[in-house]
Amino acid sequence: MICDTPEAFVAEIPDMGALAGLDLGTVTIGVALSDVLRSVATPAETIKRKKFGVDAAKLLELLTHRMVGGIVLGLPLNMDGSEGPRAQATRAFARNLEKLTPLPITFWDERLSTVAAERALLEADTSRKRRAEVIDHVAAAYILQGMLDRMAHLRGQT
Repeated sequence: MICDTPEAFVAEIPDMGALAGLDLGTVTIGVALSDVLRSVATPAETIKRKKFGVDAAKLLELLTHRMVGGIVLGLPLNMDGSEGPRAQATRAFARNLEKLTPLPITFWDERLSTVAAERALLEADTSRKRRAEVIDHVAAAYILQGMLDRMAHLRGQT
């Protein structure tokens, strides 16, 4: 099930358990996972993309193994907020994934997440080679942390 808003997503996910954040690229999928209390996002791994069926099987195996209760997919909006071809491809990926899993799926604006991840890795004095290896799942953690923070804010309003 694809949820259009954070509120709809929160209504569909179990009360406890990890969530997954995905940074969907053309070559890789960065994966981050939250703790069961949903306060901190941690980079997990980067999946090399092959074709959708193979990618989805690997991803769902990981999510099942980690008992994930929902998926937050980074939506690559243009800087003016419009959706271009990459955002459309991300929505298509979500529609195809939705057919394979009962997990709720939502989107999170990922503008500048890779820039933020790159900056954090530079500040940590990470080598260029290591940055290339981890940038996607670090960006996924930024995406997931944004949703976790929004969910904490929503809880504070009730």
